Amino acid sequence: MKRMFLLLLALLAIHPAIAAERNVTDDTGRSLQIPTAPERIIVLHEPLLGVPIADLGLAPVGSYGRSDDGGTQMSADFYRLVLGDRAPEQMPKGIGALGNMDIEKMRALAPDLIIGTEHDREKAALLSSIAPVYLQNSSTGRVRGFNAEEALAKLLGREEIFAERKADYLTRVDQVRTTLPTDPRQQTYLVIFLSDQINAVGEMAGMVQALEDLGYNRLSVERDSQISGFGATLLIPLSAETFGRLDPDLLVVMNTFGKPARDETAIRQSLDRIVPGWQHFLKPAREGRMMFVDSAQVTTPTVASALHMLDAIETWAKQ
Repeated sequence: MKRMFLLLLALLAIHPAIAAERNVTDDTGRSLQIPTAPERIIVLHEPLLGVPIADLGLAPVGSYGRSDDGGTQMSADFYRLVLGDRAPEQMPKGIGALGNMDIEKMRALAPDLIIGTEHDREKAALLSSIAPVYLQNSSTGRVRGFNAEEALAKLLGREEIFAERKADYLTRVDQVRTTLPTDPRQQTYLVIFLSDQINAVGEMAGMVQALEDLGYNRLSVERDSQISGFGATLLIPLSAETFGRLDPDLLVVMNTFGKPARDETAIRQSLDRIVPGWQHFLKPAREGRMMFVDSAQVTTPTVASALHMLDAIETWAKQ
């Protein structure tokens, strides 16, 4: 028995990874072994995966939408816009154009873990030749608010950091609630995301967490039968006619983060183009129950995005 014990110790000394891995099951039901404390993570979606991980204090080494030197190739630099001073000092390096992986670039980064969404399932077998691949749920109806960040904290051993972030956030929720003119627990809200059409935002966003923790209840919206393409991750398409009839107690509107201009002026211009005359017939607009926010800051599934939304609500309430 003693000889077997010494042999096991010798094997662990030669192969330390044996003692530093654990078995997990990802959100698609795949079983895999991952490092106990991953240090070199590639993410296949920056806003949904990279920013939550960075909010937990762990900077990914690779991400879509980045150049070889870590510069952003998108209209919005989510790490800096959402995290501010908490953004990684060294940004993730690019792993190929959006939707087009560069396998050699990924190998060169020597990842010990690759994290994708449930929509990356078809890529998992190929990417598993580089590093273990964990697939995380990212869709409305499967996760809400910043639940995805909480799940990633558990996966990566960052539960204490998440708990501290959430505690500070809940304190801020109580502070902001006192600034509101009426009790939000008796009111409804709806969030609109403008692209080339009007979309209602689903459950997967830090801003939704903030609104509902304040007490607002999401206005139920049925999808227009003539509009296809139900948003798997974030959006529910609406017709201009449906939009014109909306009457939540609080209507939040934002521009797509694909546009460089996402302030109130730009949002109003987008609405003018899609729904001319909206300010005259949309009841929340006429009654001052409408606010405009920067989509890049508030739509990631993070505590940081929820805090940005609380700041925006407090500013609006004081106007």
